[in-house]
Amino acid sequence: MDKSFYICITIMTALLMITMIVHVLRYTGFTKKQKIWYIITFFAIAVCQVAEFAVHCGYYDPNFKILLTIVTVIQFSIAPVLGVLFIGALGLKHQKKIAIIYLALSFFVEILAAPFGWVFYFDQESYHRGQFFIIYGVFYFISLLYLVIGMIIVGTSFKNRDIITIVMVFVILIAGIVPMAFFNTNITYLAIAIASSICYIYYNDLVQQDIQIEFKEKQKEISSMQEHIISGLANLIENRDFETGEHITRTKKYVKLLAEHARGDGVYQDNIDDHYISLLYILSPLHDIGKIKVSDTILKKPGKLTSEEFDLMKQHATYGGSVVRDLLMGVTDDEYIAFASDIATYHHERWDGTGYPRGLKGREIPLSARIMAIADVYDALISERCYKKAFSVEEAIRIIKEESGTHFDPKLVDVFLNHKEDFMIRKWQSS
Repeated sequence: MDKSFYICITIMTALLMITMIVHVLRYTGFTKKQKIWYIITFFAIAVCQVAEFAVHCGYYDPNFKILLTIVTVIQFSIAPVLGVLFIGALGLKHQKKIAIIYLALSFFVEILAAPFGWVFYFDQESYHRGQFFIIYGVFYFISLLYLVIGMIIVGTSFKNRDIITIVMVFVILIAGIVPMAFFNTNITYLAIAIASSICYIYYNDLVQQDIQIEFKEKQKEISSMQEHIISGLANLIENRDFETGEHITRTKKYVKLLAEHARGDGVYQDNIDDHYISLLYILSPLHDIGKIKVSDTILKKPGKLTSEEFDLMKQHATYGGSVVRDLLMGVTDDEYIAFASDIATYHHERWDGTGYPRGLKGREIPLSARIMAIADVYDALISERCYKKAFSVEEAIRIIKEESGTHFDPKLVDVFLNHKEDFMIRKWQSS
């Protein structure tokens, strides 16, 4: 074979293996044990390629045939163990014992065969395959088969597997053997180097995919836990104020419906996405959480409140934000806390600036609170309370329309009116 071809193959293989070793050393996702396995594997491939080059470099000297015989024995002993080494790097158990046994067996056979030239021999001209070269081929084939089977076994421990990648690794390895067997062109170790690099990337990809899946599952668990906590907090209000129980359930549906229609109508669509609607739906039950700090004598009074009592009742909006922060701090993230705090604090603000607790005006009022305000008032109007009878749905809708631009965000009122039939349906479904 052409000497320059061997030089190119050797350089390419060595550079690839050096690159992989450097990556292993720098990568923080491996244990020390895994790193050792990978380094041994990639180093062994480089050694085998260099040994192959030494034998077939085109400068054969019979005076060095003993040395070359020793180098080839080492090469032929290590090569079949490469598959075991890599499976050890992938994490399959008991590979250390298998690697030692397989290396010892292969080395013993090569040592035994070397003096008789059964597997290979050197004469005065060059290297030659022996009459029992098939022995090396069998060891090598078993190693490749073990590698593919091992990859499949390792893959079963992951939630995601790509059989096509495993098949292609096998095809690449075969593509490296065929030229050696039939065309006397040895690119076997380059094929092994490429295949092992692909396996390395494949394994890391499996790890990363599983990490992402576990992360998403954890996020779902956290979200579920947050919803249960929020539901429990809302139930505290329901237990204290029996009139707000169904109110919480209905307004939760109303805010979601209003936000979805607003997005569909192109209103505040830059702010309202799936995540925003999800937060609104989950956190709206906390809008009256501040009532937990209002006296029962006021909260449960069977009649209209005096102006002094109403002033005390209005403080629930001020309390709402601080209660949310105190209860949710350390339980959920800052985004949840800020969103819930806005709803609890500002849902009684009015578009014209005459609301409470801070007298915010127009878009100074958080969008979540403006949506909550319509849902809250609409449900309060159509519900019977100890101090009033329920308004008809038609009357409630008329009041919402009349207070567009004074109490409520006019754009959101337009959305509400455009889809008023849906709110009627939701009312009857939840009753």
